[in-house]
Amino acid sequence: IESAIAACDKQRGSMANIIRSGLEKYSALSKDKNLEASKQMAEVQRSIEEATALEMPILERNLIAMSTIASVSTMFGLLGTVVGMIRAFSALANAGAPDAVQLSIGISEALINTALGIFGGIVGIIAYNFFVNKVDHFTYMIDEASYDVIQTLTAKTK
Repeated sequence: IESAIAACDKQRGSMANIIRSGLEKYSALSKDKNLEASKQMAEVQRSIEEATALEMPILERNLIAMSTIASVSTMFGLLGTVVGMIRAFSALANAGAPDAVQLSIGISEALINTALGIFGGIVGIIAYNFFVNKVDHFTYMIDEASYDVIQTLTAKTK
């Protein structure tokens, strides 16, 4: 157990922290001979679940920023569209005869901002979904590793 804890210390990272937490709890509880094996393993499981709950926000911390970037990018595109349309209609209103150059500049500005906003939103959503999938996969791997550790420790206590 001590060498496994040392390996977790050397590895570091979320999974190592979670496994180390369970191993340390097992090591501490294995010294208590009055504690039933089922209660001991329940405490180890609880320790692993608690460590997982503490590590998950660390894994998810940048996902909020990506989601915000995707949303705000689209809003900036919409704002640019409105500004471009205001410029286009202003060109129509100020000239006695419509100035085609000023009108086209305003419409062009509106369309460019729309395209950039949509592009930024698409890239942000793709990145967000990619990393959410990575976190979900890593969470699954943590659950599998935790289950394996619990099964190994349960077999050892028999």
